[in-house]
Amino acid sequence: MARGHLRIYLGAAPGVGKTYAMLEEAHRRQSRGTDVVVAVVETHGRQHTAAMLAGLETVPRTPLTYRGTVLQEMDLDAVLARRPQVAVVDELAHTNVPGSRHTKRWQDIEQLLDAGITVLSTVNIQHLESLNDVVEQITGVAQRETVPDRFVRQAEQVELVDMTPEALRRRMAHGNVYAPDKVSSALGNYFRVGNLTALRELALLWLADKVDEQLDTYRADHGIGATWEARERVVVALTGGPEGETLIRRAARIAARTKGAELMAIHVARSDGLTGADPARLARQRVLMESLGGTYHQVTGDDIPTALLDFARGVNATQLVLGASRRGRFAQILSAGVGVTTTALSGPIDVHLVTHAEIGRRRPAARSSPLSRRRRLAGFTLALLGLPVLTLTLRALRDELSLASDVLVTLAAVVAVALLGGMWPAVTAAVIGFLLLNFFFTEPYHTFDIADRDNLIALLVFLLVAVPVAAVVDLAARRTRQAAAASAEATTLATVAGSVLRGTRPLTALLERLRENFQLNSVTLLERPPGTPGGRQDDPAAWHIAATVGNPPCQAPADGDTTVPVDDDLTLVLHGRSLAAADQRIVEAFAAQAATALRQERLAEQAARARPLEEADKLRTALLAAVSHDLRTPLASAMAAVESLRSPDIHFSDEDQQELLDSAAESHQRLHRLIENLLDMSRLQAGALGVTLTAVGLEDAVPAALDEVSGEAHAVTMAIPDDLPTVNADAGLLQRVLVNLIRNALRYSPPDRPPLITAADADDRIELSVIDHGPGIPDDQRDRVFQPFQRLGDRSNDTGTGLGLALSRGLTEAMGGTLTPHTTPGGGVTMKLTLPATVSPPATADETRAGELTDRAAVERLHRRSPAAKDTP
Repeated sequence: MARGHLRIYLGAAPGVGKTYAMLEEAHRRQSRGTDVVVAVVETHGRQHTAAMLAGLETVPRTPLTYRGTVLQEMDLDAVLARRPQVAVVDELAHTNVPGSRHTKRWQDIEQLLDAGITVLSTVNIQHLESLNDVVEQITGVAQRETVPDRFVRQAEQVELVDMTPEALRRRMAHGNVYAPDKVSSALGNYFRVGNLTALRELALLWLADKVDEQLDTYRADHGIGATWEARERVVVALTGGPEGETLIRRAARIAARTKGAELMAIHVARSDGLTGADPARLARQRVLMESLGGTYHQVTGDDIPTALLDFARGVNATQLVLGASRRGRFAQILSAGVGVTTTALSGPIDVHLVTHAEIGRRRPAARSSPLSRRRRLAGFTLALLGLPVLTLTLRALRDELSLASDVLVTLAAVVAVALLGGMWPAVTAAVIGFLLLNFFFTEPYHTFDIADRDNLIALLVFLLVAVPVAAVVDLAARRTRQAAAASAEATTLATVAGSVLRGTRPLTALLERLRENFQLNSVTLLERPPGTPGGRQDDPAAWHIAATVGNPPCQAPADGDTTVPVDDDLTLVLHGRSLAAADQRIVEAFAAQAATALRQERLAEQAARARPLEEADKLRTALLAAVSHDLRTPLASAMAAVESLRSPDIHFSDEDQQELLDSAAESHQRLHRLIENLLDMSRLQAGALGVTLTAVGLEDAVPAALDEVSGEAHAVTMAIPDDLPTVNADAGLLQRVLVNLIRNALRYSPPDRPPLITAADADDRIELSVIDHGPGIPDDQRDRVFQPFQRLGDRSNDTGTGLGLALSRGLTEAMGGTLTPHTTPGGGVTMKLTLPATVSPPATADETRAGELTDRAAVERLHRRSPAAKDTP
């Protein structure tokens, strides 16, 4: 069965016309003979949207009861049984009522698609999971209903329903979005011009990324390699040379000229791993690129122009930035160079050859011999002494050997010299061998003349073979040394990366690894304080230690044996021994990584310092939002009741007066509870809550808490053993905790299944459980319920600030206990309160009799409070 197609109408904000556009498409498809049904559409009282439902078949919704309220949800089974060609399903991010087949509506849609049904749906940009926090930061409103981006991105069509902020605000003012009594508040809060503009930009950028994905897929499916200039993408090529930072900044300026342009850096490494790039410079250039908002990439290839262009075409780049050649003019005559070759092959990609201060400054690297000095001297000795001895031996056998044999034996001697001493001893041996063969073995003898043409060819072939063989042997030795060095560097850097990733302090781990690898006494990262002018390297007052390992730490760069400047303000100082020039490059890579690690540690410290401020700001914001509602509501109710009673123009009956007085009293009680909770929470957070621990019996604490709970407490069932030990707690705080837990259980329990309170002895602790059979708490939300002002999107109950559970856990922990949520078998939440049992000395006979009387009195109170407890063993 073919999977159905998904078409989504995306809007920046409510009211832009997503549902209207979706229903227009449904009518168009129906007019073409397509079987279309409306599975669910939310009109929100908008008459123009409701009018669009006329003429479309609608599948009746299914009623579901939730907390005593009957709610209407999409009947998924009925739609599947009807099997239309197209189903209209509004509000993609909607959360279904508990008891539905799926938690989210997008999961219902996925099942419809699997059944081969095409679906039309809608979603606002604020409901996308990846943008949820961004929208909250812009609007100040948290969106609890979200849909995964991957589901929206897999839609075959995503159509943006766009509207300018001004037009949307006019539509709202005309009453076409919200009821008239809500328009003023909406325009002044969520629907401000700035908010709508930002949301509109988010929607456009998100959709642009979706279009990019579709374009890349299309190009890949159709094998299109040519560049399509749909968006500016600037690629800068880095060699690891000193001109890299100039090229990056130039490319960044080019990219900044176009809104939404992408910036990328590419470095081509040789496939044999023997790259000559400076890893320290590349590390610094990578940090610079990322700080400018670009990305860094590295590819492997021996043909640099081809590798650059393959990458540029792969990312659909429009511009390529290269540095002008650093080689001299003579070298450019011999070879066109990377820049010229890349420009010639670039096709539609614009290539910028950027001039820089390093042009013409490149010097050929000194070619040090891959062999030791001793082996080179041995090679020269063998060439100067061994070949004459070999010649004398061959001369003695001249009557038995031909010239060809003499040439081959001498060639073997040259190869032996090459293996021993390298290229230049071998070249010397080849020249000496050529001259000796000519002087002693070709006619006329003992002259450098050659009479026979065949002898001349043999000697020239000997020379032409001997010199390349010497060069090949020298190159093989050089490559072997380079490969060994590259392998050692890779092993060292991999070890460094592992120690940095595994360590909690990456900078310290990095410096310690550097000290161990090079057997140093100490490694110190020195930093010049801000505002300090560059001065002497031996002045400790001009530097301070950013990080150090080993002893003694260096106070200034001059104190070390090796110094590696990282930038204008950072210098890595090594103490213990001077390093070889071959080790300098890898130490520079360490230095660049150390600077990066220092910045990361400081950013982490700043984030850690900012986190409490962020939490405090969130708390203040939530407090203001909660208190502005929960404080105002009972206060307004109480004031209205009192003002009504004081009014001389209205005469109330005794029954009405009592009702108004009860309303005022209830409102005052709510205010009292709110203020108490807020004060207790502030004391908890300030660490100023006074706790007096005494022996408290649960047979006294539970009935007292039930007495404080409102009139529904008679429905609570209790099962508390008679012989339960006392707990070590503060009686007043324990009662507050129990009241909050019982109220919470009553709020979420269905009428036919009241809460249950049980208690049990668990060794040296007492566990008291408050059990309800409500909707329960998802596993990923269990920590959130203990955060202040969190109610997990409960819309059915607008009372309370969401402080109850947060305060209860704080009070419990202040008494040395724990409060944890568990899933009730069959559904619901069990709040388990655990407190330490009281350890008391053995009781006397009189105390035992008194205790028995007290226990009997407590049991009687429990039975009076909960008749159901009489049947509990």
